[in-house]
Amino acid sequence: MSNIGNMYGPNFTFLGVPACDLDIPATYKDADVIIVGAPIDSGTSHRSGAKFGPQAIRGGDYLPHDGERPHLALRVDGLKELNVVDAGDLLMPGGDLVASLEVLAQATEKISRAGKIPFILGGDHSIASADVAGIARHRGAGKISMIHFDAHADTGESQFGALVGHGTPMRRLIESGAVRGDRFLQLGLRGYWPEDATLNWMRDQDMRSYEMTEIHHRGMSAVLDESFARLTDGCDGVFLSVDIDVVDPGMAPGTGTPEPGGMTSRELLEAVRRICLELPIVGLDIVEVSPAYDSADITAILANRVVLEAVSAIAKRKKGGTYSPVQNLLDR
Repeated sequence: MSNIGNMYGPNFTFLGVPACDLDIPATYKDADVIIVGAPIDSGTSHRSGAKFGPQAIRGGDYLPHDGERPHLALRVDGLKELNVVDAGDLLMPGGDLVASLEVLAQATEKISRAGKIPFILGGDHSIASADVAGIARHRGAGKISMIHFDAHADTGESQFGALVGHGTPMRRLIESGAVRGDRFLQLGLRGYWPEDATLNWMRDQDMRSYEMTEIHHRGMSAVLDESFARLTDGCDGVFLSVDIDVVDPGMAPGTGTPEPGGMTSRELLEAVRRICLELPIVGLDIVEVSPAYDSADITAILANRVVLEAVSAIAKRKKGGTYSPVQNLLDR
């Protein structure tokens, strides 16, 4: 788990926050959030390239990388009011997905046991089977609920004959007991998969999956309103997993399995903000950013903002105070 910096390209941290080394606890003893890259994409089923995602997300910003980002709406600076550090990328050999995922599980377990919140920059979505499992090793099986933004359910029994891949992580988490199916929330599903057998399995686990059309007609606020009580019932914390393809490919083209008809970038960012303001977040991953298919870096910038929204909202929650989306900005 030694610190290798960034696997693919220049060694720099997320927006200039301090670096740390997961093998040297003194470098993160005062941290609240530890960012770590998981540069693996051998779990993809279509277009690869997400192993370059961590690098693109770290650099996806037009402002100086000075470790500061005052949030306009929340009136906090999450990068300053929280202690946010960046551990660089984990060494993840592309030819051995199972071994790479175990490296990640060990890292998130270590971060969780240290009392910090891991933010994982993917990588394809196979990493969710490991980063959540690592936290569950510390907090206990079934003690973490999950919010999963995605165009795809990722609950396949297998992927081209393999049990691991970006189409199977949510089934692996539920089958292992790391996360309870009845405390598993999915938002943004659409398209032409999965088939009935997989949907029936999801129903039998008592999962709650909001198809994109339901979100459109009911509104995101109503969906989140009815979900939060369920997520905190009998669970100590919530893991937030964001596949960037939950957003319409017109706003996030840089991904491996684009599916038309998704959320707007604004809808995603506002949802992430509210979730991290109102729920006890114990971990987050942002996955499936594939820079080779991006246009003008808009996907990388959006993923960068997902991280910033989460950090800012956690800082606001820790600080206390109130926030209303319809309150005058200058009166907050």
